[in-house]
Amino acid sequence: MILTVTLNAALDITYRLPRLHAHTTNRVAEVTERPGGKGLNVARVLAALGHRAIATGFAGGGTGEALRALLAQESDVTDALVPVGGATRRTIAVVDETTGDTTQLNEPGPMVSPAEWDAFLGTYRELLGEARAVALCGSLPPGVPVDVYARLTRAARTAGVPVLLDTSGEPLRRGLAARPDLAKPNAEELAALTGSTEPLRAARDARRRGAHTVAASLGAKGILAVTADGIWQAAPPWPIAGNPTGAGDSAVAGLLSGLVEDLPWPDRLIRAVALSAATVRAAAAGEFDPGTYEELLPRVVVTDHPTAA
Repeated sequence: MILTVTLNAALDITYRLPRLHAHTTNRVAEVTERPGGKGLNVARVLAALGHRAIATGFAGGGTGEALRALLAQESDVTDALVPVGGATRRTIAVVDETTGDTTQLNEPGPMVSPAEWDAFLGTYRELLGEARAVALCGSLPPGVPVDVYARLTRAARTAGVPVLLDTSGEPLRRGLAARPDLAKPNAEELAALTGSTEPLRAARDARRRGAHTVAASLGAKGILAVTADGIWQAAPPWPIAGNPTGAGDSAVAGLLSGLVEDLPWPDRLIRAVALSAATVRAAAAGEFDPGTYEELLPRVVVTDHPTAA
């Protein structure tokens, strides 16, 4: 089983319009709703890849009920979300079909009480007992301590469970100090952490801060992985247009599934890049287009950097 943690789960709503016009009324052509938040997206993709996935975190209010009802329809993902009194947030992606651009609106999330946090910790420790790997993903809702990912990483390492960390800002900085097996920041998160906009230099800096491996998402340029065994970069063979929401989460699923399958690093990166690009082509956030995925798998280009990690 692979465990994903989404402390700030969301109901992802995607609006598709023929064209987005600012400062006036827009009529939406199509609306889709999906259980969202980074870890839930990761769990969905893992299940589609044939892995047993359990999703935990928080859910509450009417939005949380809607999220859990939708998740129940996706029978391959097991719901282990912990109830909270506040309402789960919504995220709204507005897709302009003329330009392909996406505008994202993200709510902050519910306040989490100390008792609710304690209930989550009990669930998390119990689930670690059967997990082969855990992904700690996304932003933090109000009331959750900023060093939470460091705490959860140490608990997983004590249990002998590999950890992938995918967050940003201060939670990322503190989480790295707990020495996760893999960190997956994007280029902006990496630059904010290290002060460097040069991906290789920044990834090396992030690795020195504690992560065993850093896999940096570089958008259209793919993924750069700085590991103890070498440095590789994988990129799609051509530009992919569409909605990028959830593309990084699909990359996490590719990396995590490759970890538990003990694939060589180039193969993990190929899978992650193909899944990420296929997510950009999907109709809704948090899904991937299977045809695009299969088409790209044999075409993703992997470059082996000659410099030592």
